[in-house]
Amino acid sequence: MQRKQMDFSDVSVVMGSRNEEGAISKVIKGIQMATKGQAEIVVVDGSSDRTPDIAEALGAVVIRQKPQGYGVAVKAALMSASRDIIITVDCDDTYPAEQIPEFVRLIHEGYDVVSGSRIAKDTKNMRFLNKLGNRLFADITSFLYGISVTDVTTGMRAYRREVIHTINWTENVGLSAELLFRPALRGFKIIEIPIDYRPRIGETKLNPLTGGLGIFKSIIKYRIIGDN
Repeated sequence: MQRKQMDFSDVSVVMGSRNEEGAISKVIKGIQMATKGQAEIVVVDGSSDRTPDIAEALGAVVIRQKPQGYGVAVKAALMSASRDIIITVDCDDTYPAEQIPEFVRLIHEGYDVVSGSRIAKDTKNMRFLNKLGNRLFADITSFLYGISVTDVTTGMRAYRREVIHTINWTENVGLSAELLFRPALRGFKIIEIPIDYRPRIGETKLNPLTGGLGIFKSIIKYRIIGDN
């Protein structure tokens, strides 16, 4: 019996970008291949290089804005997506577009959030201190929010549209963590799956110390003030 082919016409794949002209073409083409060219691709861009022009030429919806940080760009991309399943990736080719069908399948099976864990596969492409910090954040989040996760700061997740549009997202540096623990506070159905994690193309723009502190503050803040 032939298995029914998966349809991706209900999928938006979104990302924030800044000066990623070396990677953006590969990222978009990978998404298009994984989704048979059916997914909407939304890029919120604050670049001074050719990143937005390349993305537009490949068919992505590009929203240009002044650089205001990771969370501002990703939130704008999330809110601009027009379809029922919204998937986040990064624009540096670290995340495996070929696993998008697995994320979509799990949303169709009834999950509200599907979170990709880089830690679950014990990746060698993450710096030791980053890996240590991510494990610590995951342990704290699991304890405080009553969920079992191994990677809180992953940039690859799938969300049912309702999750994105019923929560007022407030964090910038800490948005990746907020996108996991606030759905958990509201009782949304969450599953974590292992994903591959590749070396990034280009230079990272996140300061690990200030970024880590911002993420930690976000995790603690919402456990204290609750979800309003």
